[in-house]
Amino acid sequence: MHIVIMGCGRVGSTIAHILEDQQHSVAVIDQDPDAFRKLPAGFKGKKITGIGFDRDVLIEAGIEQADAFAAVSSGDNSNVIAARVARESFGVERVVARIYDPRRAEVYQRLGIPTVATVRWTADQMLRKLLPEGAQPLWRDPTGKIVLAEVPYSDHWLGEKLTALEDAARARIAFIYRLGEATLPSPGTVLQEGDVLHVITEERDLDRIAAAFTKPAPPGKGSH
Repeated sequence: MHIVIMGCGRVGSTIAHILEDQQHSVAVIDQDPDAFRKLPAGFKGKKITGIGFDRDVLIEAGIEQADAFAAVSSGDNSNVIAARVARESFGVERVVARIYDPRRAEVYQRLGIPTVATVRWTADQMLRKLLPEGAQPLWRDPTGKIVLAEVPYSDHWLGEKLTALEDAARARIAFIYRLGEATLPSPGTVLQEGDVLHVITEERDLDRIAAAFTKPAPPGKGSH
């Protein structure tokens, strides 16, 4: 694949390094020629100094043959404009824009531009390290409404079918992590010691679901 990256900061240079290690063709655009010093020694891709949403600059970077485009500069507006130009003017199907302001993410998503809201994502990851026992989101959609979260549960649920836990919490278990592997639950899946449960839900319901998971199983429920 040929991938064009706008922005050669820590994120852009890291992505470029990883992609080149995976034998992809890479072109990096940045307004500051000194930014290319962040690229690893021996980087074989193109380094283009210029504005990342300028058509001539993009063409020099090989946008007409690009399979993907990543806009990871420090400016939200520049990232979105560049991503739209890549998609709408040059027909690149795989585009993504880094966004610092999570409030803008929903607007950009409606424009058809996949976004990564870095501040909110980083905050979520920090909370997971600070509050390892809490139901902190692993992922959220760009609007911030839907989350995927690891949710702790009471040992009283061990031996019960996951469907009983779902019914009690009015929740959907997306997958479980068991013995080092992610597994999709079936109607007959029984909760075993050591299982890690991941729930997909609206964020407003997360605390309610977490509370239901930590309550004892209702009498008469389950399979043991």
